Amino acid sequence: MSDTAEQDEQATGQLSDEDRRSRLRERRLAAHRGARRVFARFGFHKTLRERLAELGGAEGLYDLDELADVYGDGVVEALETKVAGLLGTEAAAFFPTGTMAQQVALRCWAGRTGNPTVALHALSHPEVHERNAFSEIGGLRPVRVTGEPRLPTAAEVRDFEEPFGALMLELPLRDAGFVLPSWEELTEVVAAARERDAVVHFDGARLWESTVHFGRSLEEIAGLADSVYVSFYKSLEAFGGAALAGPRELVEEAKAWRHRYGGQVFQQFPTVLSALAGLERELPRLPEYVAHARVVAAALREGFAAAGVPWVRVHPEVPHTHDFRVWLPYDADVLAEAAVRAAEETRSVLFGSAWDRGGPGLAVTEVHVRSPGLEWTAEDVKSAVAEFVARLPEEVR
Repeated sequence: MSDTAEQDEQATGQLSDEDRRSRLRERRLAAHRGARRVFARFGFHKTLRERLAELGGAEGLYDLDELADVYGDGVVEALETKVAGLLGTEAAAFFPTGTMAQQVALRCWAGRTGNPTVALHALSHPEVHERNAFSEIGGLRPVRVTGEPRLPTAAEVRDFEEPFGALMLELPLRDAGFVLPSWEELTEVVAAARERDAVVHFDGARLWESTVHFGRSLEEIAGLADSVYVSFYKSLEAFGGAALAGPRELVEEAKAWRHRYGGQVFQQFPTVLSALAGLERELPRLPEYVAHARVVAAALREGFAAAGVPWVRVHPEVPHTHDFRVWLPYDADVLAEAAVRAAEETRSVLFGSAWDRGGPGLAVTEVHVRSPGLEWTAEDVKSAVAEFVARLPEEVR
């Protein structure tokens, strides 16, 4: 055990749970910053200087001698046009956040259908992470089609006991393990909603990387829905931002509501340029990341089996995107400490995300594979698993 780790262990007993988690997060981020090998480096792992440097090649993305944007013109309109083209929609509107974009989209659809009820999954982002924003701000009424760790089925949509004006589908469903339905299942669900005269909205925050699983283009996937939201930072590594794409009349109405919601920002060119960079540099690489995530997932299973861990679950077994979950039969705090200690001492980060309690003696974390992850071979992953397991307390193992 290193001196630092031992000191931290001694201090932990004197800290509150909140302070202990905060200290562990600081150690995790510091270890990630100093690591030679990681699966992904996100914006929050980087300094302001490093983030600004990522705009160094912006000359090839847009004419930098044009005037800067003012309230959504110029470079913002160029990004909106590009997104509409990629998704095959009539128009698109840039939003500062996806939370705002989806509230506005579904509010607009409620006005058009005359029904403020939105059918969605119990694990969808608005239900879990947005503090009841649909009902508190938008006057919408969310109803849960299912709580199962998968997308809703056509039968569940068709037989749902209440009428609804819109069906929202999160693709992929992050809090179920970044899962997607099959293409056939998705088309059947959309058809079931249409049978009920409901519109279909895709929460496509991570839609960009779904093409591999579906075996379809972005335009084909987005074409199933009446409107689509996409994020620019979750997979494309932009500074932030989102877009709502769909029919021109809907998008124009959404822009009016964007202003009312406080989303008509004076100038947004840094974020917009970073989004254009993501579309240019990261979007073409996403299929490569998805393919390598499957290599990593298989190596994790083999590594834990070789290390004698009694049970492990990689979910999905074959990842649907370049993100997936790992479940282990240990307390979350034990796994979190072992993960940070292994990262500090080996300078290889196997698990860079937090561990959450998944039940008594069971914990779950997320694994994200991006450009840095391509450097890992299957043997590298297995070696890192062995180092991680060696740092689990003997009495736990």
